[in-house]
Amino acid sequence: MTLIPCWGNTKTIDLYPGEGTVISDAIRQAAPYDTLLLKEGIYRENSIVVDKPLVLLGMEGAIVDGQMGDEIFVIVSDDVSLENLTLKNVGVSYLKDRAAIRLNRVSNVTIRNNQLLNTFFGIYLQKSNECLVDGNTIRGAAEEESRAGNAIHIWQGNRIRVTHNTLSHHRDGIYFEFVDESYIAFNQSRNNMRYGLHFMFSNDDTYENNVFQNNGSGVAVMFSNRISMENNEFLDNWGGASYGLLLKEISDGIIRGNRFQSNTVGIYAEGANRLIFSQNLLQNNGKAMDIKGNCMDNRIIENNFIGNTFEVLTNSKSNLNHFESNYWSQYSGYDLDRDGVGDLPHRPVNLFALIIDKVPAAHMLLHSFLVSSLEVAERMFPQFIPEQLIDSQPQISPYPYDFD
Repeated sequence: MTLIPCWGNTKTIDLYPGEGTVISDAIRQAAPYDTLLLKEGIYRENSIVVDKPLVLLGMEGAIVDGQMGDEIFVIVSDDVSLENLTLKNVGVSYLKDRAAIRLNRVSNVTIRNNQLLNTFFGIYLQKSNECLVDGNTIRGAAEEESRAGNAIHIWQGNRIRVTHNTLSHHRDGIYFEFVDESYIAFNQSRNNMRYGLHFMFSNDDTYENNVFQNNGSGVAVMFSNRISMENNEFLDNWGGASYGLLLKEISDGIIRGNRFQSNTVGIYAEGANRLIFSQNLLQNNGKAMDIKGNCMDNRIIENNFIGNTFEVLTNSKSNLNHFESNYWSQYSGYDLDRDGVGDLPHRPVNLFALIIDKVPAAHMLLHSFLVSSLEVAERMFPQFIPEQLIDSQPQISPYPYDFD
């Protein structure tokens, strides 16, 4: 997104660090579409209101220090660009969601290539449309969730692009609430306390080619529809209640080409309907997929399930979803006609997984003789596990998807 001046005779104004409200004073004196060029040094200032179209551009070493006070920049004008600045030290507040950069009821604003350090919230957009948040590094310093805001927080907006950002040590890396027709791509969201990405009541959005690693949980998509989730990595999200991807009350979406690796639960679905899960890799998770009985009309096709402790878990004896043509590393059947498809169907739910879901302490028996006996029993008496939850065309070899 490039800002194009609407008026002639725009000028560039050089700013140098000094006492008082250097940036605020320059904004008051500038004409619309001027450029404020912040030279190297520390500007000790906060509550800077940008109320006209401007470009605020930092030279290398330009730092704005909020001194643990209120928000640093509050943008209330369309057609603003804020780039190449280091912003730091926004104080924690239990009464106000203080942010280093707040956008309020604006459009066509670009926030690019900034570094935000030790801020409560990083970038906060409210009731704003058609904005770009690109190439920023946002690193929090809170050690407990109650004192942490979100790195990028968007509340009520349309057509927002969030791309190429690096986010860490916040509550959520990216938070969407009532945000539609927006795009999240090529972000790195790691070491956040709750979620790498969190959707609430948002529709018709796409997130792709992101990495969500070592967060409290990877991604939560809740009460949302028509979300496209492709080519992301959900890695190392471990903990007692951690998921790579949590789906709750979501419909008509696509989950394709993602890697779920080393999560407590790869995919957890509750009230998820008419989703397509295809061409994903679910590898070395505690539970690859936990899909509850209130999930209906989902298609789980052509995925690789490799090296998971448990492949599929459910809390219902019925199955209203379709599993077909997946590769299951725990499949013990054969392929006599050598067509690449197992001659026997695969049942990815096992009895011990159902027991662990009811009695978590039973994990200690995982490699015991008792569990081996249960595996024999479930082959003899398959009525103990969901009779209809089968893959009738299990693949003998994994699909050659490239996740490197």
